[in-house]
Amino acid sequence: MKLGKSRTYKEEQKKGDDPAFLENEDLDRKAMRLGGALDPDTISLASVTAVTTNVSNKRSKPDIKMEPSAGRPVDYQISVTVIEARQLMGLNMDPVVCVEVGEEKKYTSMKESTNCPYYNEYFVFDFHVPPDIMFDKILKLSVIHSKNLLRSGTLVGTFKMDVGTVYSQPEHQFYHKWAMLSDPDDITTGCKGYVKCDIAVVGKGDNIKTPHKANETDEDDIEGNLLLPEGVPSERQWARFYVKIYKAEGLPRMNTSIMANVKKAFIGENKDLVDPYVQVIFAGQKGKTTVQKSSYEPVWNEQIIFTEMFPPLCKRMKIQIRDSDKVNDVAIGTHFVDLRKISNDGDKGFLPTFGPAWVNMYGSTRNYTLMDEHQDLNEGLGEGVSFRARLLISMAVEILDTSSAEIMSSTEVQVEAMPNISETAIGKMEEFFLFGSFLEATMIDRKIGDKQISFEVTIGNYGNQTDGVNKPSSMTKKKEGGESDDESELIQNSSEDEGEEEGDLVSVSSTPLMKPVITDRNYFHLPYFSKKPCIYIKSWWQDHRRRLYNSNIMDKIADKLEEGLNDVQEIIKTEKPHPERRLRGVLEELGTGCSRFVTLANKELSQHGRTKLDRERLKSCIRELENMSQQAKAIRSQVKKNTVKDKLKQVQNFLQKLRFLADEPQHSIPDVFIWMMSNNKRIAYARIPAKDILYSIVDEETGKDCGKVKAVFLRVRHYIFTLFLNCRVKHSYLVRKVSVLLDGRYKPNWKLKQVFQLRAHMYQARSLFAADSSGLSDPFARVFFSTHSQVTEVLNETLCPTWDQMLVFDNVELYGEASELRDDPPIIVIEIYDQDTVGKAEFIGRAFAKPLTKMSNEHYGPPRFPPQLEYYQIYRGNCAAGDLLAAFELLQIGPAGKADLPPIDGPTDVDRGPILPVPLGIRPVLSRYRIEVLFWGLRDLKRVNLAQVDRPRVDIECAGKGVQSALIQNYKKNPNFSTLVKWFEVDLPENELLHPPLNIRVVDCRAFGRYTLVGSHAVTSLRKFIYGGPDKNTSLWSSAAKLRNGYLPLTSGSLSSCPPSHPTGEVVVSMEPEPPVKKMDTVVKLEANEEEKEKKKKKKKGEDSEQEEPDERMLDWWSKYFASIETLMEVLRAQEAAQVELEDKEDLEIVGESAGTKGKEKVKEKVKGSKDKKKSHAGEGAEKKPHKLKVDELVVYNKELENDFDGFEDWLHTFSLYRGKAGDDDDQSITDEDRTVGRFKGSMCMYKLPLSSDVSREAGFDPNMGMFQGIPHNDPINVLVRVYVVRATDLHPADINGKADPYISIKLGKTEIKDKENYISKQLNPVFGKSFDIEATFPMESMLTVSIYDWDLVGTDDLIGETKIDLENRYYSKHRATCGIASTYSVYGYNAWRDPMKPTQILTKLCKDSKVDGPHYGPGGRVKVANRVFIGPTQIEDENGLKKQTDEHLALMVLKHWEEIPRVGCKLVPEHVETRPLLNPDKPGIEQGRIEMWVDMFPMDMPPPGPPTDISPRKPKRYELRVIIWNTDEVILEDDDYFTGEKSSDIFVRGWLKGQQEDKQDTDVHYHSLTGEGNFNWRFVFPFDYLMAEEKIVISKKESMFSWDETEYKIPARLTLQVWDADHFSADDFLGAIELDLNRFPRGAKTAKQCSIDMVLNEQELPTISIFKQKRVKGWWPFVARDENEEMVLTGKVEAELHLMTAEEAEKNPVGLGRNEPDPLEKPNRPDTTFLWFLSPLKAIRYLICNRYKWLIIKIVLALLLLAMVALFLYSMPGYLVKKLLGA
Repeated sequence: MKLGKSRTYKEEQKKGDDPAFLENEDLDRKAMRLGGALDPDTISLASVTAVTTNVSNKRSKPDIKMEPSAGRPVDYQISVTVIEARQLMGLNMDPVVCVEVGEEKKYTSMKESTNCPYYNEYFVFDFHVPPDIMFDKILKLSVIHSKNLLRSGTLVGTFKMDVGTVYSQPEHQFYHKWAMLSDPDDITTGCKGYVKCDIAVVGKGDNIKTPHKANETDEDDIEGNLLLPEGVPSERQWARFYVKIYKAEGLPRMNTSIMANVKKAFIGENKDLVDPYVQVIFAGQKGKTTVQKSSYEPVWNEQIIFTEMFPPLCKRMKIQIRDSDKVNDVAIGTHFVDLRKISNDGDKGFLPTFGPAWVNMYGSTRNYTLMDEHQDLNEGLGEGVSFRARLLISMAVEILDTSSAEIMSSTEVQVEAMPNISETAIGKMEEFFLFGSFLEATMIDRKIGDKQISFEVTIGNYGNQTDGVNKPSSMTKKKEGGESDDESELIQNSSEDEGEEEGDLVSVSSTPLMKPVITDRNYFHLPYFSKKPCIYIKSWWQDHRRRLYNSNIMDKIADKLEEGLNDVQEIIKTEKPHPERRLRGVLEELGTGCSRFVTLANKELSQHGRTKLDRERLKSCIRELENMSQQAKAIRSQVKKNTVKDKLKQVQNFLQKLRFLADEPQHSIPDVFIWMMSNNKRIAYARIPAKDILYSIVDEETGKDCGKVKAVFLRVRHYIFTLFLNCRVKHSYLVRKVSVLLDGRYKPNWKLKQVFQLRAHMYQARSLFAADSSGLSDPFARVFFSTHSQVTEVLNETLCPTWDQMLVFDNVELYGEASELRDDPPIIVIEIYDQDTVGKAEFIGRAFAKPLTKMSNEHYGPPRFPPQLEYYQIYRGNCAAGDLLAAFELLQIGPAGKADLPPIDGPTDVDRGPILPVPLGIRPVLSRYRIEVLFWGLRDLKRVNLAQVDRPRVDIECAGKGVQSALIQNYKKNPNFSTLVKWFEVDLPENELLHPPLNIRVVDCRAFGRYTLVGSHAVTSLRKFIYGGPDKNTSLWSSAAKLRNGYLPLTSGSLSSCPPSHPTGEVVVSMEPEPPVKKMDTVVKLEANEEEKEKKKKKKKGEDSEQEEPDERMLDWWSKYFASIETLMEVLRAQEAAQVELEDKEDLEIVGESAGTKGKEKVKEKVKGSKDKKKSHAGEGAEKKPHKLKVDELVVYNKELENDFDGFEDWLHTFSLYRGKAGDDDDQSITDEDRTVGRFKGSMCMYKLPLSSDVSREAGFDPNMGMFQGIPHNDPINVLVRVYVVRATDLHPADINGKADPYISIKLGKTEIKDKENYISKQLNPVFGKSFDIEATFPMESMLTVSIYDWDLVGTDDLIGETKIDLENRYYSKHRATCGIASTYSVYGYNAWRDPMKPTQILTKLCKDSKVDGPHYGPGGRVKVANRVFIGPTQIEDENGLKKQTDEHLALMVLKHWEEIPRVGCKLVPEHVETRPLLNPDKPGIEQGRIEMWVDMFPMDMPPPGPPTDISPRKPKRYELRVIIWNTDEVILEDDDYFTGEKSSDIFVRGWLKGQQEDKQDTDVHYHSLTGEGNFNWRFVFPFDYLMAEEKIVISKKESMFSWDETEYKIPARLTLQVWDADHFSADDFLGAIELDLNRFPRGAKTAKQCSIDMVLNEQELPTISIFKQKRVKGWWPFVARDENEEMVLTGKVEAELHLMTAEEAEKNPVGLGRNEPDPLEKPNRPDTTFLWFLSPLKAIRYLICNRYKWLIIKIVLALLLLAMVALFLYSMPGYLVKKLLGA
């Protein structure tokens, strides 16, 4: 795997050096880029022919960092399908789903009164932003209750994750997953419902495999399919994320100094010019600290608290220091914290924790300008070019216990103050000393070559003289180290001499100014010679070297491992022997490296660990590496010759793991910057990570560049401008006797001068960048080494120059130790230019190489010398632009002078003058090859200079020899060549990898002998055109060959090869006889095709009795289609399950070997756990499937047909012709498609001469055709093309309403069919079901374009997407793609044979064309072709059921197994439907939807085919569902009586099928039910249109009053019944509901007692019935609702009867609604209390009072009488007494 090549396009985009920007991709990509050594951009390619024997042969490919392009915007498309929602919390709600990506929002339509709405709506968001910004955007799904124009609605719950998480999924998508909603305002509530959705993120060039959008009827297991990445637990908890922000230092100036001077003059204040605050962004929420006015060293001491689910689905937190300003706030610097790096989710893992630690921020240069064009660098895009500031932060996470009472329930961000942090917590300050010396500075651009130049080295703000340390206004305070921040001191002593003279060391951070000297026309160098400038800087940092040491050890292990893996891959690639030995060696090294780390780290465990993260990371690193060294041992024992590749993959995972671990999240010492200064301006920089140059006494812990001579490339912002600097940097912990260090150790180094001779063997280059408008270049190469440069000759008009030239550089002086120069010589830079007649040469690309060094005391001979040619990747900007084949050797000139060196032969070629060729030992060994070229024709040639191409010719050239095709006389009339085959002979290298490219050039011959170049194509690898004779050993060789490609069809069940003892060497293939099935009269029975056999095996035995034969009249093409999709899904599931099994096995193998018995069980469990879920998911399909009908099937390809048949290039290849300058990466407007000017069709065949004798010259061998035997003639031919378009899926919305009105347009040659009348309104998944016939003439009209347009009432129609099919290749292919071969042969019915030729005729023709003996039909249903015998049935019935003898089945049998016929066999195209992506030229590389279709072609000179198959969409069938609501019981009582306070309810039942607006129906009201019993005897009638196959109801309705036409919707067949309490003056109260899926709902209970809430809760376990099968059902069902705690409770029961009839039956016996005629239901027998009390209040009162309170009333009356009597008594008593007393 050459890293350079294998870098995917995404990674190109992501090249940031600072790991902070890479957080968003998944680990496997990370592998390639984390850690200093292997950044995304270190292209360390293993040499193509690396000699792996000698370890000291350091890689000849240097690690060069190409500049990152993280900041470049790319096209992204995010598509979200909201399918449905379930279990939403709330009663009787009207939910809307809002999909939000970043700032953009889109809403679904509103569904009324349901807790499980079905939407199936598709949304697309288009973005054009840099990847970093894209992947940090938050994708949010929220469900809102009853939103409309007037009110915003209430939020039910939300779900959020970042786009990066989706992108890092396999296939960049989540498919059919359930997002769990939670309420951000109240975290105590738990789950608020689920939304089922598909989410996909596509970047340019990604292709997404969408699972087939078939009729998904799968019962959803919500818990098992949550929308979460693999490995995240399904139960996520709430957590608090604490980000503590202490202080910052070293901030740059953020106001212009002019303003400051003005202020000072007026007000007299002298403040620091920056007002910083910190902003933290996490999971879409922002938190800010307070603003500290005017401070370069602000102290905040505040903490920001986020509340978010844990683990969060957002990978990184963004921490930014900003400058508060009245106009707009500007970012000062940005840091990203990757949560995966500061936590560990293993068993012994730890929650995210960080610091307290300083993080360093980098960005643009520090001098402030008002319009800073590098502002994005401060926002965290791209690699920072200068140190900006450092910030002290820490982070912690606590998991919340949501049940406790005192918890804050909202998720608002909080900011609170906190106490100061003690200095000791951060670590103690130490003095560090940085030393560097500059050995040479070369390749300085000529633009700046005339000024004096110096270099400045800075670490943090130390050493920065122009815009460095800003003094805080309180200058009095000294820093801890007692160091004063005296800028003046630095500046006085900046010249080198003074610094050296003083006894005490003062930092000197820049080299003296020096005027560059010219190297050649383009570049200058600095004349350092023997006096090399040095720099040294003292700086003070907290001492956290331990972190960097550990990181270094792991990096070194990883580097070694990577180098080893590259070697192994090269050995495999170049097919050298024994890759397994090298791999064992690599694993051995890995094991020892890991154990060494563990021993070093264990020493640290006790004393190490300033912060929790340090301790935890160290523990987890030790664990990981121990584990890794055990696994390495285990794998090592398993490495065998045949398992090398698998094991290699596993070891690559180790590499990724190591890179991930080595990346230290808590920075300590900032990176070192080297700036080139000219005229006091910063011109170019290089950035060196501090850990790479850190010194330690332990060798493993030392940085990899510490004290090494290193070539550093400086770059101007984004363009590499190679100032090439060899600097030696030593970063050492300050030992106080620094001067001794200098004198003792380093001074002598620069006196050591070695003299070398460099020989550059420039052989050839390939696939260069096209720099001229002709689409070619005139390349020459310029080689730079040290201060020398030389040039090769210019070769005209080629992209693949073979220079074959040796450049000799004499007397190159290099400084340094001999041993170091031998192991790590300086880098050679090769630049390739395009020579132009006028003006200066144009740059094409650049390659880097390291020479192989021979010291004067070494012998020039194997294994190292002479060097072998190797491929070096050529870069242009940061994209690959070809390869250079060359070798470089650096030979030391010893004391004896040049006499010791191997001799150089003089120029051999007289014509070439004094040019030295590449010497014999190095140049490849050549042998004679013959290349035959098949010229077929040219297609789609565009105009050249406005003139049409009329008489084109093709020139083929390879290695200086070539051949020309015949001239096409009139391109318009016939674009094919008259002479088909020509050949030429040429000398090519024996090693196939070194074959030069073959160039195809098309020229147009104009009048007067002028030629113009039309276009050209370079075939880079001839490998696939090398002819290998037929393989003698295998009788089954063609199927053996097919097996290599891995597509032998799954027919192993029915293929039984006879033992070789069979007399004639025949192989018998027989079909198993069909199991006897009870036949219905009208069914045609044929042999069961293979898939069905497979299915029978899958079926459970007990179900066989149920086998129902479908009624032939019911079946149509769609039955076949849906059955096939089901098969496709089953196959995919089976594959998935197999994959999981395999992974299981591997995991266990490794674990078993490594862990011994002790840990085995535990790990097994763990592995099992994660996989079981997958497995059960994959296995579900197989078990649940109810018994399947027997229907003939076709094959549904979920991609283009070309994919399965190698693009139908079995003998005819298509080469695109290019012309014009190639586009650069920066300028994305020019794509390859814009440069394509046509296509050449033809082929090549190359073989070594002389041909081996065993190539059989068969009878009828045509010598003119060479190896291209049996190829049809290429005269024009008339063909009937029949295009069937089934449907389109996931179209890109074209209208404002997020929908489209698609119609089909088909174009072939000049014929164009636009099916505009039949557009389908507002549909993104339209079913077309149409066929179109077009007559065409090949070759003129051979490119078929099928496009989908969006119909618009006004204006032009927009193209949604199109797909192009090359019909000619299909027509002529041996796979016979003209008309697919059906799985069975039948004469009539839905599966009638489509092809005008019957199977027997096809077979006879195939045998004749491929000169195969046969077919011979024998008795007993046998047929023999070549040496194969096939057995099959021989009878067929026609429509009338008469049986006839026929051989068609036999012939068909052979055709289906044609790939097994020796020598000529190949898979024939079956009857199929292909799924093609739709692309739009405006959005290149991003799918705009898919179209399912197929094409049949019939030659016009044959009998005409029958009428096209009818695939028109099934018309939905009219049904009528009659629901009778008999009674309700136990309905909860809502109302309190006014007078008596007793509970009652006024019950009515509401029901609907399609949606509440369309057809809701209510019963009458049962007033005043006191027991919850209601009697209704009420009938609902729901007419509906239903599609059996898709199990959906079809509704057509206008979307709004303004809609032009009706839109068709498909919704699941679900009957909703609700029970309500009627209120007179207020809104009715919702009491409960039940939703029945008419295809599968639980049987009703026989009585109200048996009816319970379990019927809803345990729906999965209960047996279900379908109303479409049962037709009539009666029973009791429960009503349910949710209480305050969101628990399901039973709120009533309903007795209902469902009766389903077709429309015809319903017409015959009509019924009335409610209790109306016809067929009225009797009135319910309701108790009297129910009538309306306000109509006859007295009656009602009488009822109320009499029934209930009879005794009470009697008691009250008696009491009243008594009272009255007492009162009367008391009243009259005095009078009587008086009377008595007075005796009156």
